[in-house]
Amino acid sequence: MAETLLRKKSAAREATAAHAAVASHREPDGGELFGIGDLCAEFGITPRAVRFYEDKGLLKPRRINSTRIYTRRDRVRLALILRSKAIGASLSEIKQFLDLYGTHGEGRVQQMKYVLDRTDEAIAQLEQKRAHIDASLAELRVINDTVRRALQART
Repeated sequence: MAETLLRKKSAAREATAAHAAVASHREPDGGELFGIGDLCAEFGITPRAVRFYEDKGLLKPRRINSTRIYTRRDRVRLALILRSKAIGASLSEIKQFLDLYGTHGEGRVQQMKYVLDRTDEAIAQLEQKRAHIDASLAELRVINDTVRRALQART
C-alpha cells in the first residue's frame, strides 16, 4: 500500500515537472507547445499510441531532458494521422502524405494532388462496394419474399 502511494506521488511529481518544462519553454513568438498528456486528452488516445506514431517517424517531438514537447505542427500532424486512419489510409500512405508537405510547406500543392487522387480512388471503391451491397440486398429481398409467400401458401 505504501509502495503504491509512493508510485502515485512520484507519477504526480513527474507530471508536474513535465507541465513545468512545457511552460518554461514556450516559444517567444507565441508558438504553442504541448505535453504528451495534452495531446492524449485532446484526441482521446493513449500515450502509447503517440509513441507508436513517433516510432514510425510520423511525429518528431522535441525533447527537454526526458520530456517530450510537441509543437503546433506536431499537433496538426497528429490530427491528420488520426483523420487519415479513420478513412482507411495505411501508415505508409500517411507518412508519404505528411512528408510531401516539406519543412516549410513547399510541397503543399503536391500534398493536395495526392489527397485528391487518394480520395477519388477511395470514393470509386466505396461506390463499387455500395453497388455490390445494393445488388446483394435486392437479391436477398427477392429470396425472402419468395420464401415468405411459400410459407404463407402452406399455412
